[in-house]
Amino acid sequence: MSQFTDNFDRKFYYLRLSITDVCNFRCSYCLPDGYKPQGANNKSFLSLDEIRRVTRAFAAAGTEKVRLTGGEPSLRRDFTDIIAAVRENRAIRQLAVTTNGYRLARDVAQWRDAGLTALNVSIDSLDPRQFHAITGQDKFHQVMDGIDAAFAAGFSKVKVNTVLMRDINHNSLHTFLEWIRTRPIQLRFIELMETGDGGDLFRTRHVSGKVIRDRLLSQGWVRQISERSAGPAQVFCHPDYQGEIGLIMPYEKDFCSTCNRLRVSATGKLHLCLFGDGGISLRDLLESDDQQDQLQARVAASLSSKKQTHFLHQGNTGITQNLSYLGG
Repeated sequence: MSQFTDNFDRKFYYLRLSITDVCNFRCSYCLPDGYKPQGANNKSFLSLDEIRRVTRAFAAAGTEKVRLTGGEPSLRRDFTDIIAAVRENRAIRQLAVTTNGYRLARDVAQWRDAGLTALNVSIDSLDPRQFHAITGQDKFHQVMDGIDAAFAAGFSKVKVNTVLMRDINHNSLHTFLEWIRTRPIQLRFIELMETGDGGDLFRTRHVSGKVIRDRLLSQGWVRQISERSAGPAQVFCHPDYQGEIGLIMPYEKDFCSTCNRLRVSATGKLHLCLFGDGGISLRDLLESDDQQDQLQARVAASLSSKKQTHFLHQGNTGITQNLSYLGG
């Protein structure tokens, strides 16, 4: 099978695979009222064998990197087995997870032993009280212990995701920079994105990542070149800091021009964009090992309808009611 490619000659090296939409945090920008099942549409999540088949099919069409997302992926009891199943395929060179860090201190060593190569942890504030207010969980110290455990387990770098919010953390750059001065952490500021449920919050709290970028450039930070399977972050480094800063700015012009990733939901639907409409079901082609060619053909055909850009600028959030549904 040749490389997955769309009509704009974008090649897809990166699969974001949601394995559950359940989350035990209640972040103000995602699930402020806590997790609620998706009603009658809430079919069972992908099984271990289905995960093995879908990642194998993507790898055979050029996917080099898989990120396991949720909800909170570590809430699945078979999470370590899922890591091992994906890593059976040597073509997948990078296997990452995005986690709220809840299980990190306890389990990160076994995740690494199973084959996990990269780790993103969500931390929106370095103030324990504010962390509690944002997430609904008094787990700040537990998550920070988890990051220490990740380094102890052999991860040479940890990425930390911080959703940028006006008057909550956008003025805390100095605190964050001091934290990464002596730690190999890539701190990634992610612009708040409007979702179907979050319009009011967006209008109150959205602030452009340009505010951070201008401050970094004025302080001598330099932008790095991205590798082909990297995510959309603009990454900056500074000789005085062990850590790095990443900026994810979906409202910036040409954000989508380098799109290299596709998404599969926890119920087996292909999503061509985080903010697209609908989704293409793959579940019927994940029932046995001998359907891989058909599966790849369906994905390849679907790519002909991938749009050149999202439509967030026009306030069109597609079907994305909250970010737990597809893991951001």
